[in-house]
Amino acid sequence: MISNALVFLWQQMGGSLAPVFYFGLWPLGMPEVATAPLGVSQAPGFHVWQLVSYAFLHGSMLHLFANMFALWMFGVQIENLWGSRPFAFYYFFCIVGAGLIQLVVASVAAGQGDVYPTIGASGGVFGILLAFGMMFPNQMIFLLFPPIPMKAKYFVLLYGAFELWAGFTGSLSGVAHFAHIGGMIFGFALIQYWRGRLPIKPKHRLHW
Repeated sequence: MISNALVFLWQQMGGSLAPVFYFGLWPLGMPEVATAPLGVSQAPGFHVWQLVSYAFLHGSMLHLFANMFALWMFGVQIENLWGSRPFAFYYFFCIVGAGLIQLVVASVAAGQGDVYPTIGASGGVFGILLAFGMMFPNQMIFLLFPPIPMKAKYFVLLYGAFELWAGFTGSLSGVAHFAHIGGMIFGFALIQYWRGRLPIKPKHRLHW
């Protein structure tokens, strides 16, 4: 959370576009000259470090606050259950997984002339949300919209279904819905691996 806040401050210094230009997640196979939303005539293209660095960048204070609040709200209980090292590994695994999914989606869009960078920790946050629903399925969550209590497992299922719908219908443009879904998919796969439920088995099976 501190790292995200410091990077956001760097983004705000003098209105610099350098952080997003060099560390946002750019698509593959971009044309040499691209019309990008940053107002630049030429985008830098994809580099492997962007699969991690994009998650430390945010487009606004609200974007940063929403992600960090969710990371704190749901992540604290997961970290207390798993320990700091597995939690950190899981979080970055979800970030990279979300980035890979979004890279495919953004690259397809770039082939049609729609070039844009992806930024934000949402892919990792959605992975944490998925883990919370699996670890504490019956814990009640009180939603603001709509203002009703709901068990965590149902909240995660509904949120995942909404993201899938929004991604395929193009609703709420400007939001990387497939990155959110990717974070949940990769998070689910890692938890199932740790539980020994995939063909490839871990050295030490976990029982939570």
